[in-house]
Amino acid sequence: MTAIELPTIPEPRPANAPPYTHVMAKPTGAICNLDCEYCFFLSKEALYPGSPFRMADDIQEAYIKQLIETQQAPQVTIAWQGGEPTLMGLEFFERTIELVKKYARPGMQVDHTIQTNGTKLDSAWCQFFKRNNFLVGLSMDGPPQMHDMYRVDKSGDGTHDKVLAAARKLQQYNVDFNILCTVHAGNADHPLEVYRYFRDEVKTDFIQFIPIVERATQEMLPIANRGWGDQNLPTETELQEIPVAKSSKRPLYTLDGSLVTERSVRPEQWGQFLMAVYDEWVRHDVGKVFVQMFDSALGSWYGTGASLCIHRETCGDALALEHNGDLYSCDHFVEPKYFLGNIKEDHLLDMVASDQQRKFGNDKRDTLPKYCLECPVRFACHGGCPRNRFIQTPDGEDGLNYLCAGYKSFFTHIDHPMQLMAALLKQGRYADEVMGILEREEASDVSQEASVADKPKKKRRRRRSNK
Repeated sequence: MTAIELPTIPEPRPANAPPYTHVMAKPTGAICNLDCEYCFFLSKEALYPGSPFRMADDIQEAYIKQLIETQQAPQVTIAWQGGEPTLMGLEFFERTIELVKKYARPGMQVDHTIQTNGTKLDSAWCQFFKRNNFLVGLSMDGPPQMHDMYRVDKSGDGTHDKVLAAARKLQQYNVDFNILCTVHAGNADHPLEVYRYFRDEVKTDFIQFIPIVERATQEMLPIANRGWGDQNLPTETELQEIPVAKSSKRPLYTLDGSLVTERSVRPEQWGQFLMAVYDEWVRHDVGKVFVQMFDSALGSWYGTGASLCIHRETCGDALALEHNGDLYSCDHFVEPKYFLGNIKEDHLLDMVASDQQRKFGNDKRDTLPKYCLECPVRFACHGGCPRNRFIQTPDGEDGLNYLCAGYKSFFTHIDHPMQLMAALLKQGRYADEVMGILEREEASDVSQEASVADKPKKKRRRRRSNK
């Protein structure tokens, strides 16, 4: 480590600091070996013109040291994302393991996670992941034709086969991994095909579904619709019309505008997708396949609250760290307005506990429109992620989530099975018993319908008219 005096943990600990903080570190920034059309994070390269986009040793050590110091809980997660983090090479992550050994407190549980497109994974990577108990998130959007629609390499070629090969390699070495599937215009109308492909063909037990919502202003929409990769860069004339982009080859994506790209999932489409997958899962796969959205929702019905930050009442405890040590309020808010500082100058805990960050997290609750406050499924939704709150309520109030219609229909749809599962868990039983309960309920309903249909219909007496 270079001879730089790094900030020390504040003493005493700030009163409003959360006991646990999650940080998504981006060691290559926005740099990736793929060119996914919907990946607006590629545009974050514009924040750091001239940067080598590689996390230096001192930043790596400061991140791990400060993150461990920040936790009051006896557990910490070291999380890596991108861009594509495997571009740093295996040596970088081997050094991470040594730094964790150096700074972890006795008895502390350290979890390692990495989100990757999988195209660089080989036996050496998989052996490393297995040896160090990494949880690997593998990005995959479904069967070949759906995945390859937007997830392409720098030549514009599809990447499905390489990602499937990565899944097989991870399975070969018994590495724990989950599938992160984005839901967009290319796969949103095929929920069962997507889900069954992951369950039956890829044979994964853990799945995350993430909706693609790309916001844009009227000015930015034509550029955004073409995509964010190198294959669809704007012309010099277009760049001149967007001041923030003058130092970059592509415009910087920011959370502005109330329009969305053609690739974005529609609200009702998102709800239909979730409901179709849920109906399949709750009847066949509870306890065998774990869908992050469904597990999180069960927490809301059980009474412990959602595990997903987007559906918790407040947020602000999950931040993003750029390759140079810059800290931002959230992975989805990597833009100048949400910059908190740099870990070479300010300790992570000071920034997490800052008034700016606490307000960011509390605004999720405090800025909910009346329409949300009165919603019967608010306890499960809490307005969704603030990044998507850019439409108006039926009464014309600002701040409604673009995906509201989908979330509302989904949370309403799952109420009965969720109540059943929550009751089972509170009785000390297993949630998967819900499958048998629903089967018996549906059989009883069918039987009753058949019984009604078989009953002879009484002839109605015709009233005699006096006319």
